[in-house]
Amino acid sequence: MAEGVRRLRARILFDHGRRPDFRTALGEFEDDQELDFGAWHFVARDGDGEALGYVRLCVPEVGEQFQTRAFLGAERYAALLREHGLDAADTYEHSRLVVEHRARKLGLGIHLNAAAIGAARHLGARAMVGTSGTADGQDVFHARFGFRPVDGTRRYAEQYTEDVVVMMYRAAERAGEHAALVEELERAFPGMVTSAGEAAASVRPAPRKAAGRPEGDARWRAELFDAARDEDARAVKELRGSGQVREELDTLGAQLEELVTCREPSLRGSRDGIERAVTEQLAGRPVEEYGTWAWYPWSGRLVHLLPREEFRLVRTDRNRGRIERPQQRDLLERRVGIIGLSVGSSAALTFAMEGIAGAYKLADFDELSVSNLNRLRAGVHHLGLNKCVIAARQMAEIDPWLDIEIYTEGLTDEVIREFFTGGHGPIDLLVEECDTPRIKMVARQWARELRIPVVMDANDRGLLDVERFDLEPERPLLHGLLGDATADELADPGPQELIEIILAMVGRSSISAEMAAAIPRIGTTLSSWPQLASGVALGGALTADAARRILLGLPRPSGRYYTDLDLLTSAERNVLT
Repeated sequence: MAEGVRRLRARILFDHGRRPDFRTALGEFEDDQELDFGAWHFVARDGDGEALGYVRLCVPEVGEQFQTRAFLGAERYAALLREHGLDAADTYEHSRLVVEHRARKLGLGIHLNAAAIGAARHLGARAMVGTSGTADGQDVFHARFGFRPVDGTRRYAEQYTEDVVVMMYRAAERAGEHAALVEELERAFPGMVTSAGEAAASVRPAPRKAAGRPEGDARWRAELFDAARDEDARAVKELRGSGQVREELDTLGAQLEELVTCREPSLRGSRDGIERAVTEQLAGRPVEEYGTWAWYPWSGRLVHLLPREEFRLVRTDRNRGRIERPQQRDLLERRVGIIGLSVGSSAALTFAMEGIAGAYKLADFDELSVSNLNRLRAGVHHLGLNKCVIAARQMAEIDPWLDIEIYTEGLTDEVIREFFTGGHGPIDLLVEECDTPRIKMVARQWARELRIPVVMDANDRGLLDVERFDLEPERPLLHGLLGDATADELADPGPQELIEIILAMVGRSSISAEMAAAIPRIGTTLSSWPQLASGVALGGALTADAARRILLGLPRPSGRYYTDLDLLTSAERNVLT
């Protein structure tokens, strides 16, 4: 394997300093692994022979050196194979998928990954394993090829500075949404081989779906570049030259003025004082070398911002008087889980705007449809996109430093433990807004066991529901409104049974007159439950207010609370008469 390719993958894995282990003390990029020997290497090159991307496929003969085995330990890895009825002799490993930034728009990562999977299938693999990072959605990317996370394997990996999870693919199954490409490259594999253990992948865009959204359209994380670092400055320059930047916004001068006046409000109105304070803040550095460049790949926008702590100080400055700076810092240390990103999207965005948490986990399997646009803050260009992705993008556009994980298959049994306890610790609060009774109960069972408070907006009469399992670990789920019903007993109800369950949850006698009149029409003259954008927006405000109070240790006891606008704004409530 060429040393240049090793340096390529080390440089990309280094990721502008995010993973410092991939650069030596002398400043050289290094990723020297014995596992490279006896492996297949798939290298994508441009017309001049320059390597643009790479992926490695390791064969069973070097199975004792697999990264997955090292990550899990020999005993746990052997047990994993036994649990899935596999032998070491027919299990392959893929790893080290890297792509140059300027080549990612080509869909090169999809093509390389498909080539490695197709080759493994051609070579007789029954299964493939690998470790996937979670910070940038690598696990989500691999899931689109049919890989599934192995329960209980996620943990923080120091070398990669992120949570890593083991994923597995069974060759007998189709390769997810990229099955056709994988099968094409499986057939083409013998002709791709250029030397022992190496294959060349042609650089061409991965095919788009015949209908729907383009491949690679599920990105939701902003890419951040430190303006003071030479390497990051070169990356930004390269990005500008790539043709991907559709809009560049640089208001750093105005942001610096806001920063100094937020710190010293008495400077307002003093042009000389502001300029003097800005000069002191820069401390001799040019403005163009100060702060952070945030790149939003889904919109093609490149934005110059203050450094993280200064940006957040200014962004939340108007919260002061209601949320003081020590409280703001406390809230940013918290982690919030949100299930159901239709009604829950309003909560997610309100939380992000108000600075209620610094880390989020979002779960929803559904994609945006036209009928969602009556209540979900999105545009027609989002149609067909997973609702978690939409919310995560909008939150990143408010604060690009937010730590957001998404679960685009929803809160399944396979990921529920990870959702509640994975990453750097349990979530501190759950916002539950899903439509499935079983998931509502399962989520609360986990929350109660882990002593996590739950808030919910019912989207009718401004109903806010609060369950303080952190203070009352023996509290009945959903206030005991469903009696002794278990989650399994609520699985797969019929249409009429579903209505009865939901009425029991929200309180049959407490619903609005409009909702009571609508329920008999559902499935006949109404397609589903009626919901309005105003009600969803109110729900975001109610859950945010409750969450802020709970996380700051302020009073917000368990119970149900109505903010019924029909009553609160009725004629007799008019204070002017």
